[in-house]
Amino acid sequence: MDGILADAGIQTALTGIRMPRMNSIMERWVQSCRRELLDRCLLWNEHHLRHALREYELFYNRYRAHQAQGQATPQRTVPDPITDPERIVDLSIRRRVRLGGILHKYSHAA
Repeated sequence: MDGILADAGIQTALTGIRMPRMNSIMERWVQSCRRELLDRCLLWNEHHLRHALREYELFYNRYRAHQAQGQATPQRTVPDPITDPERIVDLSIRRRVRLGGILHKYSHAA
């Protein structure tokens, strides 16, 4: 595996097993994935698991707000706040359901 990663230009770093402080970012992602996805759905087979994980990865990186980034997402910035009272009154929010209602994507309706 190390040879394949090295050929792709990826440098590996070894960390200790079950040592959250050494690999805190990955430990946090796994914890979020388990709590927000895997604990809430029934997976039928490996194909279904891979599909759910792909959907969650897209949701996590594009739509889920992260407190450490000021409620932004890793791939999007926080939109400018709406301060005009007329726009706030007519504000319309659209919700899109992902993975049968486990994940929700919210956006402004045009």
